[in-house]
Amino acid sequence: GRNEYDLLVVGGGSGGLACAKEAAQFGRKVAVLDYVEPSPQGTKWGLGGTCVNVGCIPKKLMHQAALLGSALKDAQHYGWNTAQPVHHTWSVMAQAVQNYVKSLNWGHRVQLQDKNVKYFNMKGSFSDPHTIRGLTKAGKETTVTAENIVIATGGRPKYPLHIAGALEYGITSDDLFWLKESPGKTPVVYYLFILHVYENTVSISLTGASPDVSLECAGFLTGIGLDTTVMMRSIPLRGFDQQMASLVTEHMESYGTKFLKRCFPTKVEKLESNRLQVTWKNTDLGTEETDSFNTLMWAVGRAPATETLNLETVGVKTNSENGKIIVDANEATSVPHIYAVGDITEGRPELTPTAIAAGKLLARRLFGQSSELMDYDNVPTTVFTPLEYGCVGLSEEAAVQRYGSDNIEVYHAYYKPLEFTVAERDATQCYIKMVCLREREQRILGLHFIGPNAGEVIQGFALGIKCGATYPQLMKTIGIHPTCAEEITKLHITKRSGLDATVTGC
Repeated sequence: GRNEYDLLVVGGGSGGLACAKEAAQFGRKVAVLDYVEPSPQGTKWGLGGTCVNVGCIPKKLMHQAALLGSALKDAQHYGWNTAQPVHHTWSVMAQAVQNYVKSLNWGHRVQLQDKNVKYFNMKGSFSDPHTIRGLTKAGKETTVTAENIVIATGGRPKYPLHIAGALEYGITSDDLFWLKESPGKTPVVYYLFILHVYENTVSISLTGASPDVSLECAGFLTGIGLDTTVMMRSIPLRGFDQQMASLVTEHMESYGTKFLKRCFPTKVEKLESNRLQVTWKNTDLGTEETDSFNTLMWAVGRAPATETLNLETVGVKTNSENGKIIVDANEATSVPHIYAVGDITEGRPELTPTAIAAGKLLARRLFGQSSELMDYDNVPTTVFTPLEYGCVGLSEEAAVQRYGSDNIEVYHAYYKPLEFTVAERDATQCYIKMVCLREREQRILGLHFIGPNAGEVIQGFALGIKCGATYPQLMKTIGIHPTCAEEITKLHITKRSGLDATVTGC
């Protein structure tokens, strides 16, 4: 009757691996069970989860490739003699990125071995509350029992199955980063987006969820020389500050990305030429339009990977609408010794650092006599579009909803990065917004920054805002000159409450 392991983690992504390795530090017997179901197009990868294989890491590296392309254009203004036009070779970039990802896969396996964590490359499902049935690719079955079980299987991209041809002919971000050759003329469709990438053309259209991923993909595809279009049925970057989201998309348009607004795809067909013909509706004009592409990429949101876990058998409750696992502040599910962390959990940010932190804190509470809970407030994040957007805290809309427009003060300013001056780059969308409580010390509720290296800038300010920084305190902070981050310490233009107020930057 004794369980084989003190802790079994189902899912080898950021949160699950962090939890397993932390638990092993306390001398506990730990196992990780992980299996990557190939995408409908057959793409698969190794240990490490979405972030390592088909998310943050390859995305940021390809974003960097695009930034280098822009830097090559700027270089001429700084005296560098570079042959024009410059050309990008997808296969070289893809091979380098994929090799690095594979090194991370191997590194994770070595780390588990070094910490005496048993690794099972198997698909898992619950047999009973303490037992996981593992199944290998070859069909071999193994049963693993554990005192505590953590579910950390994350999510996978969704397909708009109501659209004819979507599953048969489309790819997702699960596939894009592992393509060996350029997608060429490809549409990417989100349910909020459709990305079309043509021979030298990529179209991304927004029609649903995961708006940051679609815009990021559209941005780096444009940056490496593909003509990219974003089909956008509704608002961009849902859940983010909408003034900032508009500035991001405005810059993308000026950068070369095309937008088909208030449009949505209805059908995908394969032509005799092997191209894909995509049909969509324009809701403004009431018209139906078509075009053909070499590749179609969907970016219509993500679904939690729970369907094969057999959760209903053991009584783990999920949200009936989205399938995510319901957890409390302790990351505990409805079954006392079964926990869940990361993207699979209801109401949590879908971010790698939060999953890692939550996984470590859970292990410490289980085995290290800690009582510290994960704090999900004021988590910073960045959208890696060509002009990056970083933020921490509340959007202006969320602040007004929570505190009322009369209790909100917004400080904001446009600025021009020094790097843009000699290169004569347009800085129209470089913008900073600070949302504060109007009363007493004017505590900062949210900080939003659009500009170069936004992630690096916001990371530094996140500590202050986490500690309850106020507007007067920030104004006493001396900036590092001449940097973009310095501009935040000089905010002095005030927009009084009201989301419809006119923005007049300094």
